[in-house]
Amino acid sequence: MIREPAELTVQADGTVELPMGLLAEAGLNPGSKVLAFSDGDGRIVLRRFEDSVEDLLGGHGL
Repeated sequence: MIREPAELTVQADGTVELPMGLLAEAGLNPGSKVLAFSDGDGRIVLRRFEDSVEDLLGGHGL
């Protein structure tokens, strides 16, 4: 199930709080390591760190 997007605010210190439901839908638990990168203007991607490493080792594209 995909939920409606959540409107979030980038705080003055650059932080953003993600709703727990959004993280759960993505299969991320508290304490999960993620890799964050820019994917163009206005777009940020979060990837589970282990998945990113597997992609690099297996030659799969992000």
